[in-house]
This record gives sequence, C-alpha cells and structure tokens, in this order.
Amino acid sequence: MAGWLDPEDPVLASVTSLARELADPIRLTVLQVLATEGSHTMSQLADALGVSAPRLGNHLARLRTAGLVTVEHSGRHATYRVAEAGIGEVLAALSRFAGGGAADTRPHPRAEVHGLARTCYDHAAGRLGVAVFATLVERGALVPPDGRTAELALGPERSVFAEFGVDPDTVRPGRRKLATACLDRIQRLPHLGGALGREILDAFVERGLVEPRPGTRDLQVTERGLHELPALLPGFAAAAE
Repeated sequence: MAGWLDPEDPVLASVTSLARELADPIRLTVLQVLATEGSHTMSQLADALGVSAPRLGNHLARLRTAGLVTVEHSGRHATYRVAEAGIGEVLAALSRFAGGGAADTRPHPRAEVHGLARTCYDHAAGRLGVAVFATLVERGALVPPDGRTAELALGPERSVFAEFGVDPDTVRPGRRKLATACLDRIQRLPHLGGALGREILDAFVERGLVEPRPGTRDLQVTERGLHELPALLPGFAAAAE
C-alpha cells in the first residue's frame, strides 16, 4: 500500500499543495473573495481584507507560484483572479462542511452576534442571505459564480423568483449590476447582491417575513417569517431569537 503515500503522485502532491495554501487565513480569504466576487486589484483586496498591500503582496505572489491565481496587467493596474473556476466549488464545500451543511442555518457562535439575518448594503446577508443564494442556485434560477466576472447570469428555471415575489425581467438595475455574488463575512459563503438582491429583500419586507431593526443592520424574522421562510428556503431553520 506504499503507493498511496508516494510523494511523486501528481494528485496527492496537488492536494497537499492546495491544503498548505488554504491553511493561511489571508490566502484562504483571498481565494474565497476572488472565487465568489470575481477579479480584484491588489488595493481592492487589501481594503476587503483589512491588510497592508506589502503584506498582501507576499501572499499573492505565493498563490501565483502555486498556480491558484493569475494576474493581468493593464497599464499600471494589475488585476487578480482565480486560475481555475473549480476552486470555488472546493472552497464552498469546505465552508459548508465547517458550518455543518450546505444550507445549514442553525445558530453558530459567531453568527449569533449578528442575529439570524442582517443586511449588507441593501440586500440580505447572514444565514438568511446565504439560504436565498443557495436556493436560487439549487433550483436553477441562478448560475453560480466561477470567479471570472462579478456579474451573475440568470438560469433557465425562473419559477422560484415568483415564489419570492420578484420578477427579474422587471428589475431595472440602472448603473449597478443585476445580480452579483457577495462573500458573506461570517458564513464564508455567497449571498446575493446587486439590484436583484435588493428586490428580493424588499419583497420579503413587504410580505412581512422580515423587518429591519432600527439603528442596526440586523433583520428580525417575524412570526410569519418563522412559518413561511422554511418553505421558501429549504433547510432554513429560522429559530426564534
């Protein structure tokens, strides 16, 4: 059985090399952001992670050497993106495993600080936002992110939008994108941003499923929401707070 542990085995070497890169929080988060939200410049990544550009530069260089990210130069600007679209699936699987399940919304110690649901700009985040995104992808209404672009494409199955109370064909995004993936900082999985994310949250508020908590970014799941949201979002266990 020594063959199983052959260090020259290409698959084994690739997996152990990836594990070494993912073991660092900065490199892991860089990959999660790029795989979820698309390409970023170094300054955008530094702002998102809250680290200095020189410190980040060392990690980006290591990710490039490992073949996990690529860089494109345009004039004085350098844009980073994931080298392979499949890395997003790996990272999402790890986050789901760490969280206890694909659409698991049970209370987690850090997540409880921010409640069951909250807003990120004008769209739903937290366990509610992640469940919305997962449901749209699983039902074929949304094409999952591949790290190539910031904007998401709509899928062929649109019936779930009607169940949410939204018609994507009538959404007018204006200067913003219709649908984007936004990495949830606590769940480490994407939630839905863009004009469509705003419309879905507005529809949930209008239906009385959630309501804003004044002076905070938290959303209160109402009694009606406690009963109706699990039917709309399979796996969403809306426990009373």
